[in-house]
Amino acid sequence: MNKKYKISGFADEIAQDLNTQTESLTKLDIHYVEMRGVDGNNLIFHSDEKVKEIKNKLDASGISLSAIGSPLGKIGIEEPFEKHFEDFKRAVEIAHKMDTGNIRMFSFYVPESSAKESELPSLKNAFIKEQVFERIGRFVEYASENDILLLHENEKGIYGEKANECLELMKAFGGDHFKAIFDFANFVQAGQDTLEAYSLLKDYIFYVHVKDAYADNGNVVPAGFGDGNVSTIIHNMLKNGYDGFFSLEPHLFNFTGFAGLERNNKKIGKIPGKALTGFEAFSLAHKALLKIFSEA
Repeated sequence: MNKKYKISGFADEIAQDLNTQTESLTKLDIHYVEMRGVDGNNLIFHSDEKVKEIKNKLDASGISLSAIGSPLGKIGIEEPFEKHFEDFKRAVEIAHKMDTGNIRMFSFYVPESSAKESELPSLKNAFIKEQVFERIGRFVEYASENDILLLHENEKGIYGEKANECLELMKAFGGDHFKAIFDFANFVQAGQDTLEAYSLLKDYIFYVHVKDAYADNGNVVPAGFGDGNVSTIIHNMLKNGYDGFFSLEPHLFNFTGFAGLERNNKKIGKIPGKALTGFEAFSLAHKALLKIFSEA
């Protein structure tokens, strides 16, 4: 089943150490990883020597990077940018060393009062947008010069937390070096209807983060069990020819499994009534995604 689709995931949710990550992915027959944390740090903050070691271990395990899960753009818009831009340039270097052209990034945290205003933009909001677009523009220009694709993730609290703002960014910068990640749970947690988001952004989606959430409390649940319309949207994407990555990001850190978790009266397996280990949570997320594929 998983050989039919390109499945990846954040294996640091299984464990921090690379050996456990590769062993676990191999056990699940997953051949890609979206590498974020590994051996105690984000990939973009490791030395050249360590990056080479990581690359060699992944190659030996038959695992490739679907993307670098960087924290770029995940700082306040009012924070200094130049050091962050140096981190970005380092991430580009590492992407080339790791044989991936894809870097996950964000569009900067904005003051909460500004993010929640829905009326005509104030001067303050206009200034924030100008700063966001200037910084994203510098990212994209450098990515273009260095043959890198930046993947913008919608995330609660950043400029692009809602679909309309994501669409603004895509219209301004979308192309060979800037495309969209569609993250169901993040949209749910931001109060954004995912069907509306998909309708607005479907022409820009290059990559999918697979997790779901409840609208009433924001709690993350396996794909298809929350309010993210995950099954409907994935089935629509596949019907329309999507052949990109589905990257598992379980976020079930404190999840207490149900005894026989069900969706539409269909069980996906017995889960003990206790907090799950990293591998159990990742396996549960994987199984939920495979069930969605099987129903397509």
